[in-house]
Amino acid sequence: MNVKRITSVLLVKEIEPVIPFWTERLGFTKTVEVPDGNKLGFVAFQKGKTEVMYQTYASVEKDAPPAMAQANKGPTYLYMEVDDLDAVLAATKDMRQVMPLRTAFYGLREFAVQDPGGHFITFAQPVAATSH
Repeated sequence: MNVKRITSVLLVKEIEPVIPFWTERLGFTKTVEVPDGNKLGFVAFQKGKTEVMYQTYASVEKDAPPAMAQANKGPTYLYMEVDDLDAVLAATKDMRQVMPLRTAFYGLREFAVQDPGGHFITFAQPVAATSH
């Protein structure tokens, strides 16, 4: 068995506030949207081979079996490795950093923000190896 892809589905009260974060700030394309009444119930964003999905709590409660509809309504944490951390810093400069920029002991320069849906997203870039 080969795993072809793993995609996060983040649950939120409303999808509309997260759209500009992914499309305008991070350059993702909205590839799928599913309406739920006069709002969106589900959306998928993609950039290259990277994909993230959002679904509303109300949509999950209507769509999923009861056991799955019990999903915790707390925030999720995403860890995204990027090739240009400075570009992400510039794109999120007016957002509150929930983890300030740092260089971690494991060789990654990273920082975190909270998206408009309440989820925590850490962006990281490997630090160039130095020769001794």
